[in-house]
Amino acid sequence: MRIAVYGASGFTGRLTVAELCRRRITPVLVGRNADRLGAAAAEVGVTGAETRVADLADPAGLADAIADCDAVVNCAGPFTLWGEPVVRAAITAGTHYVDTTGEQHYIQRVFDVFNKEAEHAGVTVVPAMADDGGPGDLIANLTAARVTPVDEVLIADLRQPGGGASRGTARSMAAVFDEGALEYLDGAWQPASGSQVEPIVPPGSTAPVPVTTFALPGVITIPRHVAARRIHSAIRTDVAALFASLTPDTVDSIPETVAEDARRASRWLMKADATGTDGSRAQGWVTGPDGYGLTAVIAVEGARRLAADGARAGVLSPAQAYDPADFLNFLAPHGVTWQVS
Repeated sequence: MRIAVYGASGFTGRLTVAELCRRRITPVLVGRNADRLGAAAAEVGVTGAETRVADLADPAGLADAIADCDAVVNCAGPFTLWGEPVVRAAITAGTHYVDTTGEQHYIQRVFDVFNKEAEHAGVTVVPAMADDGGPGDLIANLTAARVTPVDEVLIADLRQPGGGASRGTARSMAAVFDEGALEYLDGAWQPASGSQVEPIVPPGSTAPVPVTTFALPGVITIPRHVAARRIHSAIRTDVAALFASLTPDTVDSIPETVAEDARRASRWLMKADATGTDGSRAQGWVTGPDGYGLTAVIAVEGARRLAADGARAGVLSPAQAYDPADFLNFLAPHGVTWQVS
């Protein structure tokens, strides 16, 4: 099996290449700069890795670079700026596609623009296969199944501040904050109302933490498989404040990578709350260490499953492309735990 990594010289891209090698899957490193690709291969320790230069402004060349691969993982953000050419190239090449974006408006555009093209080409496109969008979508599906009919779903990112963010993440989250949040209400997406979200008690804690409406991937993906009147999202208020403080100058000053010890000491936590039309409630959560490392694991496994097992063609949410419980259980050896009650 051959899986291409676009943006392989970036921070998440290098982690993804390393994960492919750990899984004994042949990586093909694709990007815009031959020297950076070669340096990335050397850093990861991939002897004789194949590198291919492909510019986003060259659609035919980009499609050719991934055409003989079973799938492509796109790690090059901000995706709002650079994501669409890779999606289009994958569809042209007939190569299944996953990415690691957390950019809400970009994910919405991928569904709106590329679904019919992907269906026609027989290609599966799964955006948002990162530590927030992937597990968040999967746990929301399992949680909502406990209440029927569903009235409302809240998906919340409750990771604590600290642990560090890469320059790429900072750029993407600054763009997300500037674009504003969407919510799903009565069958359509619209700007989030901005209504106050009640504090949430994280699993394993007794103290509620303040949360703020924030543009998370789940608002776009969850309505694809959960029929609910309203779906909205929130993040810890202290984390939202950090993203709100980002400016072009501060983003450029952030290191490209996050130190390994800081990565491994950090934890991410996604929580879903579902309310039924009869007032019944269910909650689910999924948590794990090292969001960047787990993003590589999630994206590689998502691409591997598309290549090996297939899924229906089109743009799909994670819970449409994969069995939610089975995928979350696959992550258990990597320190991921989850629960629905």
